[in-house]
Amino acid sequence: MVYVFLAHGFEEIEALTVVDLLRRAEIQVKTVSLMEDKTVFGAHGIGVESDMMFKNIEPERCGMMVLPGGMPGTTNLCNHKYFNVVLKEYVAEGKPVAAICAAPMVLAKAGLFDGHRATIYPGMEEELVNAVSTGEKVVVDDKIITGRGPGVAADFALAIIEYLSGKEKAEEVKYGLQG
Repeated sequence: MVYVFLAHGFEEIEALTVVDLLRRAEIQVKTVSLMEDKTVFGAHGIGVESDMMFKNIEPERCGMMVLPGGMPGTTNLCNHKYFNVVLKEYVAEGKPVAAICAAPMVLAKAGLFDGHRATIYPGMEEELVNAVSTGEKVVVDDKIITGRGPGVAADFALAIIEYLSGKEKAEEVKYGLQG
């Protein structure tokens, strides 16, 4: 199971592209609301009804946590006390995490990079504390996947698919998109 965490102000294209492509790859994925309600509003006012609430997640059953960017979505992820506790414990157990756009900042603020290579939305490189900023579209470094921004959402999702299900499955999904 992959969890995609949504907080008010998330970047819609980043979250929903990941959900869509993972489902095409037959990877179980659930959107998780970090808000008081299942409906979470993106950075462009699009309301998305999450599959579940944060209080109902089961980190031990999760194969990857995904953090879409956007503002103020990334700030809301950073400021959610319980989410950050769960995130740190999850990564400490050696489990994979993916973040795109501004969301790699959440990983940095949680102290999770420890010298890993990463990318982030251009102009935010100083937020990548303890990471080696590459400026690449998508970076896979050990168990951390990062993406630069909304324009690479499909590439980011395909990197997640390749990580979880192999190169062949990622190529199959990409072909289906005619990309």
